[in-house]
Amino acid sequence: MFFIIKKLFKSDELKTGYLYFYIHFVVEVACFYYLSRVTDGSMIVWLIPLIYDAFAFVPQGIFGYISDKFPKLKLDLIGIAFLFLAYIILIFTSLNVFYSLFILCLGNCMLHISGAEATLKTSNGKLSPSAIFVSGGSFGVVTGRLLYRFRLSIFIILPLILTMIPFALLAKEYENENKDKELKHNYVKENINPILILFVAIFIVTIRGYVGYGIPTSWNKSIIQNVMLFSFMGIGKALGGILSDTIGIRKVGILSTLVAIPFLSFGDNIMVVSLVGVMFFSMTMAITLGMLASIFKKNPGLAFGYTTIGLFLGTAPIFFIRVIGLANNIILIAISSIICSLLLSLTLKKEVK
Repeated sequence: MFFIIKKLFKSDELKTGYLYFYIHFVVEVACFYYLSRVTDGSMIVWLIPLIYDAFAFVPQGIFGYISDKFPKLKLDLIGIAFLFLAYIILIFTSLNVFYSLFILCLGNCMLHISGAEATLKTSNGKLSPSAIFVSGGSFGVVTGRLLYRFRLSIFIILPLILTMIPFALLAKEYENENKDKELKHNYVKENINPILILFVAIFIVTIRGYVGYGIPTSWNKSIIQNVMLFSFMGIGKALGGILSDTIGIRKVGILSTLVAIPFLSFGDNIMVVSLVGVMFFSMTMAITLGMLASIFKKNPGLAFGYTTIGLFLGTAPIFFIRVIGLANNIILIAISSIICSLLLSLTLKKEVK
C-alpha cells in the first residue's frame, strides 16, 4: 500500500489524471444537482434521467471522433461553457426544462471526452491516469445530490463550474508538452480480431452497468451510508487502473470480477461486506478502457466513447425492467461476473504488467 501511495504522488504521468479528477468531480456535481432539482416533485421523474443517460453517454463516441480528428478543438472549454449555459437557462428563463437538459448533456459529453483524451495521451501506456480521472465522477454524483438535499443555493453551482477553467488549461498545457502521437497501451492478445475485442469490451461494460443497479444494498438507508457507497465505487475505479499498472491488467480484471461475487451476493444487510464487493466490482471500468485503447491507438476519444455507449446499453433497461428478489439478483451477479471474467481471461495478455 505504501508503494502505491508513493507512486501516486511522484509520478509525472498522473498529473493530468489529478487535474481531470477535479474536473470530472465538478461536472458530476453540476449534473446531479441539476437532476435532483428538476426531478424533485416532477410527474415525469423517470423520463428526465433516461434522457440524461441517453444524451450524456451515447454522443460521447461522436465527440470522441471529432476530438480525434480535430485535436486543436478546445472541447473542454466549450463543455464548461455548455454546463454554465444550461444553468443560466434553468435559472433565468422560463424555457422548457428539456432545453437546458440537452445543453447540460452535451457539456457533460465534451468534458468526459476531453478528460479521456488527455489522460490516455499523456499516460505512457498506463491506466492509472484515466482511472483516477474516471473515479472523480462517483464522488461528484453523491456530492451533487447532497448539495441539493441540503438545499444549498443553486447559485453556488455557477462559480463552481467556472473553477474548472484553470484546471482544464493546466491539463491542456501538460498534454501539449507530453502527449504521445499514438497510444502505447498494449493489453489484448494480438491473434484476436479487433472487432471481437470491441464487442467483448462493450458487452462487459453493458452487463456490468446493468448488474450494478441490481446489487443488493438494503443497508443503504442513511446519508452517510450513501456517501460510503459512492466513495467505494470511486475508490474501486481508481484502484482498477493503479493495480493494473502494478500487478498486471489480466490479474486485476479476472480476480476483481470473481472476488466481487460473494461480497456483492451476501452483503445485502452488512455494509462492510457489500462495500468491499462494490469496490472490486468497480475495478473493471479501467480494464475495459485499457482493452479499447489497445485497439484504437490513434483514436483515444473514440475508444472512451465506446465504453459510455456500453454504459447506456446497460443502464437503459433498468428504467423498464427490474430483477425482483434477492436470490435472482445473486444469480444474475454470479453468472454475469463469471462470464465477464472468462471473456477477460480469453482476450487479455498474460505478460502485461
